[in-house]
Amino acid sequence: MIDFKSLFARKKDPAAAAEPAAPVKESRFSKSLPSIPQFDFKRIFSGKKQFVGLDIGSSSLKLVEMLGSPGAYTVNRFLMVPLARGVIVDGAVTDVDALAEAIKGLFLNSGCQKKEIVASLSGHNVIIKKAPFPQMEDKELQETIRDEAGKYLPFDNMDDVNFDFQVLGPAAGNPNLNEVIIVAAKKEVMDGYVEAIELAGLSLAIMDVDSFALETMYMENYDYEENEVIVIANIGAGITNLNVLQNATSIFTRDFTMGGNMITEAIESQFGVSAEEAEKIKIFGPEGDEYAKSEFFRNTLMYLADPLCGEIERSIDYFRSTYSDEDIKMILLAGGGANIPGLANDLAQRMSVPVEIINPFRKITYNRKLLDEDYVKEIAPIAAVGVGLALRKLGDK
Repeated sequence: MIDFKSLFARKKDPAAAAEPAAPVKESRFSKSLPSIPQFDFKRIFSGKKQFVGLDIGSSSLKLVEMLGSPGAYTVNRFLMVPLARGVIVDGAVTDVDALAEAIKGLFLNSGCQKKEIVASLSGHNVIIKKAPFPQMEDKELQETIRDEAGKYLPFDNMDDVNFDFQVLGPAAGNPNLNEVIIVAAKKEVMDGYVEAIELAGLSLAIMDVDSFALETMYMENYDYEENEVIVIANIGAGITNLNVLQNATSIFTRDFTMGGNMITEAIESQFGVSAEEAEKIKIFGPEGDEYAKSEFFRNTLMYLADPLCGEIERSIDYFRSTYSDEDIKMILLAGGGANIPGLANDLAQRMSVPVEIINPFRKITYNRKLLDEDYVKEIAPIAAVGVGLALRKLGDK
């Protein structure tokens, strides 16, 4: 039993608070805004209503419209537009009006008529913590987490924070304790996204977390064996999220503020070019013959990407030291950084683990009238979070 109705709520709803908690089968981080006064978590995957996935990154916005049902989904629309630097900084909205205008333009150009969306948070603004607790009722557990928040969450005042939790089951080695995952974020961070989305004329139905959206996408597209461990590394422009999954469920997460922008800025400095030109060089190489390009990708680019690869390596090494009995079967790369030439091979050599670029279209088809095959291959890792968000559902209200 778990009550996710209050997660990230900006105002308390006495009627909702009085309602009993709904039984839960899936571990997902979500919330209901004032437009959804009661959030029925048990129907999240069973309802017929579908929303538009809106992936708000620090350098771009991605819209994904999904049609169909489990096992037969189709991406009907995908559109990506750039976002000016400084609108999103370290996962927080710094220019609400600019973000609202960008979102409004994205929806207008996409032709999408739906107004209710699913978005997500990422980075240090979201804290995901797993901890053992004595077995108790959910209401008592919620009060315990709030009273003892200082032990688990790095916030001075819990009145400024929205949090919720999911009981995962008995803790390893101690059946008297339950393993609990706690997810929390500051209200002011949430408010920035909500305000921008509402100014754009849209309604936020669910707020997810990037890492969990990728879980949703993974479960729909990939087959996995019992106890199999895989890592999803989501390399964004300014933030990289690592999520280690066992049985398609998160057992370890880590975010760090390092991503593709770091490499772009290094190219800007080294080659004396604009940010736009540096982005092109990062993916396609400098102008010149094929030998010059191959030399750039093999030497210069991997040198510039070394700090990012090193941080991913250290994070996975830390996981290995903490969960020494778990072997990693594969590392999947998502986000714009996944397309950096040579990055997957470099990480595979460092980690001695197969590394692949994630593909949200393995089992999900796409509208071939609007999207061609080459473009879908190019945007696959970039679209992964948006696809996961668009897969989210609520029961009919």
